[in-house]
Amino acid sequence: MKKGIFIIFLIILLPYIILNIFYYEKDNDILVKVKTNDKILSIPLEEYIVHVVAGEIPVSFNDEALKAGAIVSRSYAIYKIKKNNSYDVTDNTLTQIYLTDEELKEKWKNDYLKNLQKIKDVVYKTKGQVLVYDGNVIEALFFSTSPGYTENSNEVFKEERPYLKSVPSSWDQASPVFREVNYFDKQDFCDKLSIKCSNLNIEITETTSTGRSKKIKVNNKIFASDDFIKKLNLKSTFLTIEVTSDSVIIETKGYGHGVGMSQYGANELALKGYRYDEILKYYYQGVQIKKI
Repeated sequence: MKKGIFIIFLIILLPYIILNIFYYEKDNDILVKVKTNDKILSIPLEEYIVHVVAGEIPVSFNDEALKAGAIVSRSYAIYKIKKNNSYDVTDNTLTQIYLTDEELKEKWKNDYLKNLQKIKDVVYKTKGQVLVYDGNVIEALFFSTSPGYTENSNEVFKEERPYLKSVPSSWDQASPVFREVNYFDKQDFCDKLSIKCSNLNIEITETTSTGRSKKIKVNNKIFASDDFIKKLNLKSTFLTIEVTSDSVIIETKGYGHGVGMSQYGANELALKGYRYDEILKYYYQGVQIKKI
């Protein structure tokens, strides 16, 4: 009986064992230098991409959206490697979230092996593929959820990228973080912004072409929108603000900076039947998919 159980267990784990042995073989000797809190890790590229996709994208997403995410993350990593700094990327949202095996086990619990196998399968199917524009690997920026349109790179980051142009992405409304309403007590709001709270007046003074805020004036102080939402722990600079007698109400739409591929938008396109290459060429204009 015990021998039979062992054989069944081995059969279940066999695909995982085989892939784990051969998956990272012949990885073109590309290593990604990942800066953590206290050290820099050198990780084989494809292993790194598995752990980034696992950290950045819900494992429940359609395979085509996960493939698109893998190519985007790989392209971004290669773009960063070419900068020749002491490290290439961080393990957090400053670049791309990288989760270790221990962190994934904590995140997925009993589903760890099953979920990791799914991620490895979809990443393996895109192995070595990157996005290229005019012969160069692109800075493949991405974010969680669009408020309806993605953004032109020069309007958000001040740097022109011909492949990072605004496109409609209305299907993001299916995202669980598409809309959020935040209520602040007036004094708490002012404390977070380090301003005086008398005669509170708030005005969005500058926006992008899609309506995303760039600058916000609170009384006589001007805030860059990125700084404003960071202080208030908001998900997006696409927002509306209402001041009542005792509170400040801020509604945000979308999640993230809005430049490049929307992850939830990509998943909705995948669910509509679009392939990963079609999704990528929609969100990144004029690119080609090539293998390194």
